[in-house]
Amino acid sequence: MSLDIDHVRSLFPAFEEPLLQDQAFFENAGGSYTCAPVLNRLFRFYHERKVQPYAPYAASQLGGAEMDEARARLAALMGVETDEVSFGPSTSANTFTLAQAVRKWLPADAAIVVTNQDHEANSGPWRRLAEDGVEIREWRMDPETGHLDPAALRALLSDGKVKLVCFPHCSNVVGEINPVAEIVAIAHDAGAYTCVDGVSYAPHGLPNVAELGADIYLFSAYKVYGPHQGIAVIRRKIGFDLPNQAHYFNGDVLYKRFTPAGPDHAQVAACAGIADYIDGLAAHHGAGHEAPAARARIAHDLMRGHEVALLQPLLDYLAARNDVRLLGPRKAADRAPTVAIACQRPGAALAADLAPHGIMAGGGDFYAVRALEGLAIEPAHGVLRLSFVHYTSAAEVDKLIAALDEVL
Repeated sequence: MSLDIDHVRSLFPAFEEPLLQDQAFFENAGGSYTCAPVLNRLFRFYHERKVQPYAPYAASQLGGAEMDEARARLAALMGVETDEVSFGPSTSANTFTLAQAVRKWLPADAAIVVTNQDHEANSGPWRRLAEDGVEIREWRMDPETGHLDPAALRALLSDGKVKLVCFPHCSNVVGEINPVAEIVAIAHDAGAYTCVDGVSYAPHGLPNVAELGADIYLFSAYKVYGPHQGIAVIRRKIGFDLPNQAHYFNGDVLYKRFTPAGPDHAQVAACAGIADYIDGLAAHHGAGHEAPAARARIAHDLMRGHEVALLQPLLDYLAARNDVRLLGPRKAADRAPTVAIACQRPGAALAADLAPHGIMAGGGDFYAVRALEGLAIEPAHGVLRLSFVHYTSAAEVDKLIAALDEVL
């Protein structure tokens, strides 16, 4: 079954905006277009339900019900319990809060593993715990390919001191999809919990977090067609092992334990629109009666199938050039459609040169400074990043390749 791209694009109002006409959007890794179901829910909440939720009057009860709906439906799509889903202002903020909890929980001689493949959001907060005496061990990627070898992780876990392994589902510059379930199993065998940064993967299809086995799975709603919220799946065991970071009287509620401040009510409620979109996409393709996690898997596979088909010609084109360095795998099935290239000219300059050709892309370090340094790329020089999701069309990829021909 192939993705109905015309149907998909009809659900994203950005494609009807005059300013965006004849523009091909290739900076989706920085934030996707917002789907209509999310916009509709956000508009309704601000117009009809912008009151304190959970009070005993109609507008308040409807507002609270929509917030609860968002949590319940997203949890069901990812195969976890409703109270294992938390919302926060961003993934960076959510990770920082979790790091403070881990700081208080860790034994005196414990260690944490981080990678140099990550966005700084899933690296910096953990590395800062070294200031409190926590040993930080770096799982390093291959300096040529950017690959994280699970065998190298085993060596870091051999003495049993590691209590937490933090790694990305895929890097926001390398793009390779890491074998999360395998890595989680290795960590669990060594007695460690896992924290997976899914920010660069979730836009390409929500994963079944229960099947992956991750103890914490983080992603950003604004990169998954939604509002600017961070979403954290925090499984029950680690959630209650770690100390409460919220008001003391909220400590017995799992989804409140790691949200120190009150959540953005309207944006939490609008996140139910992400579930509307995923459910609707599955139903449009003939899968409307399956269980939520099954619908999510069908939508995921439709998205990934479309993306892989569009991505391979771009990878082949870039790999054939001798004036650019393509980061990450050259096989589309092994990576997300987040493609970074390095060449003699700075990444930001290349992005600026693409703009007159109707290509919206970005250049820089993308908060992946350690990853670029690990690949011997000067962060100040940066890379050109070309990222897309399932609403991108084949014609837009063709337009990108033609523009790259001109610019390079």
